[in-house]
Amino acid sequence: MNRDYSQVMDLKGKVALVTGGAAGIGRAYCEELLKYGAKVAVCDIKSESGEQLVLQLSEKYGRDKVIFCQCDVTDYPQYEESFQNTVSAFGGLDIVINNAGIMNDRFWELEVDINLNGVIRGTLLALRFMGKDRGGRGGTVINTGSNVVVRPYVSIPIYTATKHAIIGFTRAFGDSYHVNLTGVRVVGICPGATESDLIGDVKKQLLSSEYEKAWQQDTVNSYPQKAEHVAKALICLLQKAPSGSVWMVENGQPPREINFTTK
Repeated sequence: MNRDYSQVMDLKGKVALVTGGAAGIGRAYCEELLKYGAKVAVCDIKSESGEQLVLQLSEKYGRDKVIFCQCDVTDYPQYEESFQNTVSAFGGLDIVINNAGIMNDRFWELEVDINLNGVIRGTLLALRFMGKDRGGRGGTVINTGSNVVVRPYVSIPIYTATKHAIIGFTRAFGDSYHVNLTGVRVVGICPGATESDLIGDVKKQLLSSEYEKAWQQDTVNSYPQKAEHVAKALICLLQKAPSGSVWMVENGQPPREINFTTK
């Protein structure tokens, strides 16, 4: 599939909102964006961790470059407030990174509400606040899939379903039809195994204890990469990934585009 990489986004001075930004991959995203001169709203349900992180980042990059917004992505009014606070603090919004997520099929309704519905809420809010058709200046949305969109994990079928749905949603909203209307680019990033707090006691995250053998088979070739590696890949995608494209980031390798066959 031929892609046009002629347009490169300069991140200096851009304003980014990152959900799940207080820890793991989200935290790495926030710091990497700041390194490139962006201003960042760290959005997370964990206020103590988020405020501590913002304090650290403020000392390093400047108090006018980063804020914290308490944000539960299942709570639309609170999510909307995060967008409003970000625009109020920085004068606009250019990048929305829908990163918040959990992996726990035992609490599958919450899993769906965070992983899928949270991404939908975040994208719709991004279009509302950044869309040129709504008075915004355009921008970029990055939605988080997973390596399970290519290799479904039979041990976590509901988590796998949420990630497949996210990528379908991303490809649809990333189509030129929507981009021409809104000026908002929508791109998918699919990290493979990464050092984060997504996986705790996996026995408590599977629907059945009998799925443990399946989990071992699903993950036998997984070698967790650093969150910082995924953050560097994010910068690459922000700079030049075409709208509607979806990228795998795994095993510490450069991001590679996932090609979907179409009839």
